[in-house]
Order: sequence, then structure tokens, then C-alpha cells
Amino acid sequence: MASKPREHRQVCVARIGAAHGVRGEVKLWTFTEEPFAVTRYGPLSTKDSARQFEVTQAREAKDHLVATLKGVTTRNEAERLNGIELYVAREKLPATEADEYYHADLIGLAAVTGTNEPLGEVVAIHNVAGAEIMDRVHLAERFVGPGHRGEVVAIHNFGAGDIIEIAPPAGATIMLPFSNAVVPTVDLAAGRVVIELPEEVDGDDRADENEALSPRRPRESGDP
Repeated sequence: MASKPREHRQVCVARIGAAHGVRGEVKLWTFTEEPFAVTRYGPLSTKDSARQFEVTQAREAKDHLVATLKGVTTRNEAERLNGIELYVAREKLPATEADEYYHADLIGLAAVTGTNEPLGEVVAIHNVAGAEIMDRVHLAERFVGPGHRGEVVAIHNFGAGDIIEIAPPAGATIMLPFSNAVVPTVDLAAGRVVIELPEEVDGDDRADENEALSPRRPRESGDP
């Protein structure tokens, strides 16, 4: 899987919802740690960068913001924007501390073993809270600790810490705890994470003939 160049990455920070009132306001669901951060990033763009929107005013509602977007003055205009996701360039987000990473920094990293054998790639981020599964866009400013090998495809949270999902070149994805023990090294400059495979790996119930993909990995026990 080809990953987007890391220097050109965008992070989804909000999604426009339904129109609010008759003067062009919209409901705005933000995916940042601090909801009003979206007002400080300057113009926000669609994923293809074809359109830009600037949040000129915002106020807090029950579980979202009510926002005014520059140039949107009528309800009809606001209704046409429902569902649009808004992105910001990764470099506009605040810097992280040591051992803190944005999910966007981890997606697409190669996952390798301690002996530099490839495992796969990170391709997505999810967060599970109770029965709700939220896509990576809800975690734009979420920090996580270290981990991965192959390509990192996802990071999950089932209420007991982050879990990374790695997609190998073939077969089922691998689910591992995103901890210092399992993921001792995250090297963003090199575009990889080092994985110390535990005795049991979630999701590895493939037949013996497929075990050559990762000789140290036992069969999967299924998704949590």
C-alpha cells in the first residue's frame, strides 16, 4: 500500500453538520482535543483541497459547536455543506512531547521486528468507546504512546489502552497493545516502528502454511 508523503499529510479536524437557524450557521463536530482549536488554524480545507472554509465565530452547544463560516449567510447555503469534512495541514498542529504521537503520524508507518524483518503497515485509526466505533477523524489531536511492524493500519482503544493494527503484505491484520514493551521504538524520521511480538497475537488464526509470514506469531485468538 502506498502511503501519502508524510510532509504533505492532512488531518481531519472537524465535520460540518446540519444547518442551524436561518442565518447560515452550521453545527460543527470537532475532532480536536480542545473544540475551539479549529478557530485558530486559519482556513480549513476539504480533503482534496478544492474548497476552503474559515470559522469566523463559534459557540459551544451540547455535543458540538455552532459555527459561522465566512461567506455562508443563508440556511440554504449552510444545508449544502452538511457532511463536509474539514482538514488542516499536519504541520499546523501543536508539537508533541517525548513519547507522544498524533495518530496521523503513525498511520502508514512500516512495522518491523527487532531484527528488522518487515511485518506490515498502519492504515487506519479507530477508537472504541462502549459499542461506538469512531473513525480516525475523531482523533485528530489524540496523543498515543509508542508502537508497530509491517504497516500500521489502525490504532484502537477498547478502554484498556491503545491497540495498534498492522496490515501484513497478505492475510489478516494483527492487533497488538501499543505499549513500550511491545512497541519499544517509534522512528518517525525513518518511517517505521519496531515491534517485539508477544507470545500471543490477536487475530492470528491463519493456517500453518501462512505462518511463514511471521514465524514468531502464534495463531490469532480473534478480535476483542
